[in-house]
Parts: sequence; C-alpha cells; structure tokens
Amino acid sequence: MQIEVKINRVLKRFETSPGEILLDLLRREGYKSVKRGCETGECGACSIILDGKLAKSCLLFAPQVSGHNIITLESLANSGELQPVQQAFLDEGAVQCGFCTPGMILAAKVLLDRTPHPSEEEIKEAISGNLCRCTGYVKIIRAIKKVGETLNKNV
Repeated sequence: MQIEVKINRVLKRFETSPGEILLDLLRREGYKSVKRGCETGECGACSIILDGKLAKSCLLFAPQVSGHNIITLESLANSGELQPVQQAFLDEGAVQCGFCTPGMILAAKVLLDRTPHPSEEEIKEAISGNLCRCTGYVKIIRAIKKVGETLNKNV
C-alpha cells in the first residue's frame, strides 16, 4: 500500500505494508536519528514529533501516519547551524553515548515550543518517557533549563 506523509517539511510517498512499524520505515528510508531501543515505547529512542506532539515510532504502524506531519532530529539544524536545544546539549555536556539524545532533544523541543520557560518539574515530566543510561539526567535538565532561560532573555 502507498502512504503519503510529510517528513521534515517534505512530502514523501512510501510503499509499505499494513503491518510495517513506522520505526522500520523511517530507518529504511535513512532517518537514522530514530533508534531501535526497547520496541515497547518505554525508552524513547524511537521518538519523533508527530503533528506537534512527541510520539514513539515503535508503537505506530506506518499507515497510521499517512496524511500527517513528522519531524525527526535530522531537520532541526538550519543550514548547518544547530538548533538552540542541540547547542545547549553540547554546551552542558548532556551528550554521552548519543543513543538517547535524539529523543531527549525532540522531547525538549516539544516542551519548549509549548512552554518557553519551563520549571524543573515540567522538564522532568517532558523527558520522563526517555531513558538515559549515561548522564544521570542532571546535564540534560540543565541544558533544557539553559534554553528556557535564554528564551526568557530574548522576550
């Protein structure tokens, strides 16, 4: 079956089967920021932004996203310049092995788009569906806080 979906602001058409998992389609098509982790929606490694909301691509069938909009980490940098959340993760040392990083950054982006100046509790809630085995979350929370504080100065 054919589906049509906008990925990273580009309309794409894919051949898929009714039972193909979105994660598999995205990986097959070259979106390598979407990682295979637990395959049960617990770890957040497969996170995408679907119609403005964080979603787990391992829990969706590819045909379910036909007609929708997906954002992956690949689209965040603009002309080689990192998005503020990406830069903050680097500045604060919130990137270790990198496996959880795409999902964490997308979760942070969704939060900051909705709540430009989040509290620490709001940050913790926003990233709660993303597991990190390396950093202990302190640097991740600090990076997201830094972006919120920067946004606050620019308002």
